[in-house]
Amino acid sequence: MNLKTVAALIETMRPKQWIKNLLVYAGVIFSLKFFDLIPLIRSTAAFILFSLISGTVYIMNDLLDYERDLAHPRKKNRPIPSGRLPKSFAKVALVVIAAVSFGASFRLSVSFGFVALGYFLINIAYSIRLKHVVIIDVMIIALGFVLRAVAGSVVIHVEFSHWLLICTLLLALFLAICKRRAELNLIKDNAGNHRAVLDHYTPALVDQMTSVVTASALVAYALYTISPEVTDKLHTDKLIYTFPFVLFAIFRYLYLVMARDEGGSPEKIFLQDKAMIIDMAGWILTVIAILYFKL
Repeated sequence: MNLKTVAALIETMRPKQWIKNLLVYAGVIFSLKFFDLIPLIRSTAAFILFSLISGTVYIMNDLLDYERDLAHPRKKNRPIPSGRLPKSFAKVALVVIAAVSFGASFRLSVSFGFVALGYFLINIAYSIRLKHVVIIDVMIIALGFVLRAVAGSVVIHVEFSHWLLICTLLLALFLAICKRRAELNLIKDNAGNHRAVLDHYTPALVDQMTSVVTASALVAYALYTISPEVTDKLHTDKLIYTFPFVLFAIFRYLYLVMARDEGGSPEKIFLQDKAMIIDMAGWILTVIAILYFKL
């Protein structure tokens, strides 16, 4: 083992994708415990462990998708299909990292451990079979986001809100469907050779699904911010003022997908698009100002 192999392993675990695991902080933020040291430490530990576990899922996916990734114009350059990361080393690393991560997860919290295990098992099912089932494939991706949010709640022992479930599910579906559209545009007539399920999607179908999920996500978030249950729990009715940030983020994302043929890498948009970064920072700061400083 050398530094190049280690670097290739880390690259295969997709550190840029770990931004998705920031969802575990939703529990500590919306339970009004963000500035409490112990809950914040537990949430940070959950973020690290979920990142390691999701990293093993990416290793497993690249091992299973080896042949298909060779046919992809971009994914063929990943460490495993390009040969920079030997398959044998990747398999050993997957087992070791998963064992350590799950051991630490159950030690942190039994409930968190079971949620993390559920996430891992669902992704195994996705990699082996469910990613080939039309519509179910994007729903499983969205379920992964929901489990991240659930993990953030159970690790600090707070009740998981059904509003968080609905909003997370719809926003995650939005991202997953937009990614399918980007893949259709990128690979076009060779789509099925890369991802068989793409043969069952058409641009018209994906656009209709996008319209439904976009409207549903916006309505769900708006209702969440003015729900009597939420305003009573959070002691404020001002969360509605965060709605413009969510509206802009969705419209901006649609613009990048529809007009500029981006969306194949959601993490790239959230990490590199300046307008999106500013908008998300504004949303976070506004939420904290409203919930913690009673703006």
